[in-house]
Amino acid sequence: MKYVSYLFGGLSTLAAGIYLVIYLYRWEWQRAVICGVLLLAVEGFLVCVILLGRMGRLERRLSDADARMEEVRQRLEHARETSAHPFRWLGNGNGNGNGNGNGGASGGGYGDSRDGVDGGNRTFVFVPILMVTGAALSGVAWVIQRIAAVTARPGAERRLAGRLAPLAAPSGGVHGVITQLEDNPAVPPARRLRPLLTGFGAAAGVVLLVYLVYVLSEATETREESRPDAAASTVVFRIDVHGTDDARARELAARDLWEGCRRSTSSLNPDASLGRLADGVFAGVIRPALSPHDMMRLRGCLSDASVNRAHAKVLGTGQAGVPH
Repeated sequence: MKYVSYLFGGLSTLAAGIYLVIYLYRWEWQRAVICGVLLLAVEGFLVCVILLGRMGRLERRLSDADARMEEVRQRLEHARETSAHPFRWLGNGNGNGNGNGNGGASGGGYGDSRDGVDGGNRTFVFVPILMVTGAALSGVAWVIQRIAAVTARPGAERRLAGRLAPLAAPSGGVHGVITQLEDNPAVPPARRLRPLLTGFGAAAGVVLLVYLVYVLSEATETREESRPDAAASTVVFRIDVHGTDDARARELAARDLWEGCRRSTSSLNPDASLGRLADGVFAGVIRPALSPHDMMRLRGCLSDASVNRAHAKVLGTGQAGVPH
């Protein structure tokens, strides 16, 4: 799910960025603003996904650490409970012996007190037995080791090696000779071509970015241009108003849109008329003729349809007549 979110966010960011540049080039400002807002929203979504993933990993680590601490605490408490009486088998429950209850001398049982020491913690019988047993076992082990050292012969080892020879791996290894760690240099050799390729890639990226900025600035810059050799410029467009089919409403929307868009050009055009050709189709004529850059701005403004509930589609543009 995480990688699907990254893929969706990356494709959305790329599409929003591409259309943002396209709408800026076409002078469709409202659509460019919408794409910019969408781009910021997708970037915020990606940042939130990354932050939530990091926070989830931190929470899981803290939960695991708390679980380990709780397990260690329970083990310590269990060890503390079990180590309170490590020699409980020497307590009163293992017999009283033949001691006399009135004589004060014990008859060999471990349940009575001796020298003021509680019988439940009495270790003066167990420790000497343990020490003597350890010394005896050590002596027996030393005798067995000496006998084995005197009687052992290399022939047994040779016979064992011969029996295990079929199980040995090939001398060169299954996949050939394996390089040892000592054969690899401590410092890898310098790669002189990689810095050159990195520098060339960085320079190409900078040049491409500068070129894109230059092209976008040329397309969106407001400047005075030479007018074409024509008497007027014409634009034919169709307009629809959402929620109504009234011809009067469409004509009002077309005139509002035309009056706003004809002022978006860099040149003055006081003579700009609008005529109705058919139901919802209008033709605008501007004198004198507009330059190609101003015509692109006028077309982008009409396609952007800044009038409320109106949608305009440019059917065609051109130059008309020859100036006198």
